[in-house]
Amino acid sequence: MSAKRLRSRVFTSLLLPLIAVLLTVSGCGLTITRIQTAADKPSNVAVYFKVEDGKGEPVGGMTAEQFEIYEDNELVSVYESKQTILNPEVAASHYTLLLVDMSGSVADSEDFPKISEAATLFTSQVEKNNQVAIYAFDGSAEIHKITDFTGSAGGAQARANSLSGFKPQDPSTNLNGAIVQGLEVLDEGLEKADNPLRIGTLVVFTDGTDRASRVPESEMLDAVNGTPYEVFAIGLGAELSEKDLQQIGKSGTALAKDSSEIQTAFETIGKRIEQLTQSYYLLSYCSPARAGEHTVTIKGKHTPEGKKNETTGKLETEFDAEGFDKGCDPNTKPKFDITKGDMAADDSGGGGKGKAKASASASAK
Repeated sequence: MSAKRLRSRVFTSLLLPLIAVLLTVSGCGLTITRIQTAADKPSNVAVYFKVEDGKGEPVGGMTAEQFEIYEDNELVSVYESKQTILNPEVAASHYTLLLVDMSGSVADSEDFPKISEAATLFTSQVEKNNQVAIYAFDGSAEIHKITDFTGSAGGAQARANSLSGFKPQDPSTNLNGAIVQGLEVLDEGLEKADNPLRIGTLVVFTDGTDRASRVPESEMLDAVNGTPYEVFAIGLGAELSEKDLQQIGKSGTALAKDSSEIQTAFETIGKRIEQLTQSYYLLSYCSPARAGEHTVTIKGKHTPEGKKNETTGKLETEFDAEGFDKGCDPNTKPKFDITKGDMAADDSGGGGKGKAKASASASAK
């Protein structure tokens, strides 16, 4: 063997383990994704972001003490900055639309009472952190409003009982058309939201595939894959496969093989949405800067439940400190500009356009 080939083999043998280590480290760290940054006088800086683990799973429950703030690579004192995590609801609106299959095979089945009960429990779980609306679909061209978006405690839950009195106008299943319309309703709801940052979720429950053929499957899939919203799918029965559901539920699925698993399936997706909502953070602090443009680095550290090793991650963003002075209160509501940055709305003006997508996977066992 030539000396050149020997050196190459030795280099490769040393490099491959190093690459493996680097891939392992990056795969096990935190992913902190910036949604939007706001800076305002007297010296307030706020960053809205999302935290996921190395597998893309949402990470909630972190505290201000688990984040370090650096300006231009210099650590900002916790005491000087008064850093705090504000309730994200002061800046962001989370809307969830539950779209329930009420075709003849569901509404006239002996399983329906369990479906109605599971939907009621689902809304109770999700409305803690989301404005929730419920719509039903059958074979009709239009979906049917059961309850509009509401954030009042127990509001959506109380009106979810209206499902029990719903009678299908067409026993067929306009699944494709319902999904396209559901995303449009979510758009319209978010356009009316109070906060500048708007995040939407569509949850579809069905016991079968599209039968009405009012809207091509390709049009439905284009709508699902093109939306920035989270889309989950809950299925019931043997007619649906995981593959069918995954085409719809790009953010996660739960399949109940029979009526005994319906509640578990709804709970799986409800918990998933709750985790996603809690993985958004609004970190606010008082900057020591008094002029010029600066780079902010936020470093997070988290020890997963049942693990000993700490995982870390960071994000970088920028702000202009022109006119900054003393007198900052970090609890002040930030003024986010949704025409700039990662949350910029597209030309259609959809409330949640430009949202960073988060993938998910869930299944009812």
